[in-house]
Amino acid sequence: MASLIENLVSVLEQENSEYEILLELSRKKTPVIVKGDIVRLQEITDEEQNIIDRIYHLEKKREEHIHDIADVINRDVGQLKLENLIQMLDKSPREQRMLAEVHDKLHVTISQMQSINAQNRELLTGALEMVEFDLNLFQSMRRAPETANYNKGAYNAGNIMGVDAGRFDAKQ
Repeated sequence: MASLIENLVSVLEQENSEYEILLELSRKKTPVIVKGDIVRLQEITDEEQNIIDRIYHLEKKREEHIHDIADVINRDVGQLKLENLIQMLDKSPREQRMLAEVHDKLHVTISQMQSINAQNRELLTGALEMVEFDLNLFQSMRRAPETANYNKGAYNAGNIMGVDAGRFDAKQ
């Protein structure tokens, strides 16, 4: 049982390391979003995707270890959470302490990630709202009303207000 716990702790430590790298990338993303540097944002997103792939594989390993532990202690794997496992290890204080420490580190790292990602989400939402505002402004300039100018024959000779040349067409 001790080796199963050690294997689980090892995988959880690797996951935490990957999440810390992801956290650092999220921190780097904040000023990039503020600057509007789309190229650098794409580079960071690509790096994040690579890390997420590694985390996915570690998650699969973690699930295998949890299944093995559940088989050994004859528990339902669906009901076996890390908190429960930590409590069950009261007769093995060394393994209990190792598992509790890595669980706490993971919890802190993921909480920090959630906070920074929420901030980045707000920044991106604001940037998207500004782009939408600019597009609406360009479209309204194109649809500006005609002036009320008439010629000698009482025909409307009004021009469209706003800039006509070089207008932006979103459909192209």
